[in-house]
Amino acid sequence: MCGVSDATPYDALLLLSFGGPEGPDDVMPFLENVTRGRGIPRERLEEVAEHYLHFGGKSPINDQNKELLAQLRRELDERGLAGLPLLWGNRNWEPYVTDVLREAHERGARRVLTVFTSAYSSYSSCRQYREDLARAAQALAEEGRELHLDKVRHYFNHPAFTGVNAAAVVAALEELTPEQRAGARVVFVTHSVPTAMDEVSGPPAAGGGAYVRQHLDVARSVAERVGRRTGTVPDWDLAYCSRSGPPSQPWLEPDVNDHLRELHAQGVPAVVVAPIGFVSDHMEVKFDLDTEARETAEEIGLPFARAATVGADRTFVAGLVDLVEERAARARGEGPDQPATGALGPSHEVCPVGCCRNLRAELPAATGEDYQAPAPV
Repeated sequence: MCGVSDATPYDALLLLSFGGPEGPDDVMPFLENVTRGRGIPRERLEEVAEHYLHFGGKSPINDQNKELLAQLRRELDERGLAGLPLLWGNRNWEPYVTDVLREAHERGARRVLTVFTSAYSSYSSCRQYREDLARAAQALAEEGRELHLDKVRHYFNHPAFTGVNAAAVVAALEELTPEQRAGARVVFVTHSVPTAMDEVSGPPAAGGGAYVRQHLDVARSVAERVGRRTGTVPDWDLAYCSRSGPPSQPWLEPDVNDHLRELHAQGVPAVVVAPIGFVSDHMEVKFDLDTEARETAEEIGLPFARAATVGADRTFVAGLVDLVEERAARARGEGPDQPATGALGPSHEVCPVGCCRNLRAELPAATGEDYQAPAPV
């Protein structure tokens, strides 16, 4: 924590998330929103739609965000920040971020701090959110509204995030028998992205590759924390799920299902699948891991346990509010502590020029060094 709780100069806090359908009729319009301009074949959208329809057409992410909001409100109130408005906006479904920020402006907000429900650097997990914020700011400026937007730093290596993930891996290991646990492999999983996207992730000066580098750093930190709790650092790997591009386009591998088969062939006695790339149990976790990967493990006879995501865990939520206080202190010109696990150190909160470049188009992206906020018309 940063000492006395103070969110100045911010007058609202925005939780910005991905969004998800609320029923079967929403599924295809939602997927069209998500993939607009990416050339994803209709057949692939229909395939992914079946994932949602398998769960009644409703994404679990919305209810999970509501629970996260409730826990954030509790933590803010307990720290004396009851007067700080807490907002929730989405990129791809209601409540849309532009509408939420418009309403916040009408209620008096002029400088808003944003927390993304994504912990890592890449176009799809950071810059695309920043582009949506810039688009919202432009729309408000055209209505004569001025709004300053900032974000907290990436929290992939914040002690609260890695610590809660480590506790989840320990709990999942306990689901295995002692014999299985002794040789279990931890398979850390995140969302696959095109290799070209990874190659431009992070600041250009760092040479790209931040998305994979950050996940490997988190996996190593979590495994070491597991070792401190159990006495043994587990063997581990990083695998990927949820590929959606055409077969001709290289994406990060290995796919988690292929990797489980390979581990079984090697004689690994059991696995713990740990979705460190995800903040909550949304569709990629519920279908790609809890359904498909579990079915793969059952098919080949590989004992399988799935670690929980951080979700609305109280330690994780406290860490997010620590980051809010930290960012506010830095905005006031102070020098708060910036705790980080692993080898990479604390990330930036103002993104360098060209960070996580958009390979399809050059679009304005808020909270960056090169961003010029639009003047109200």
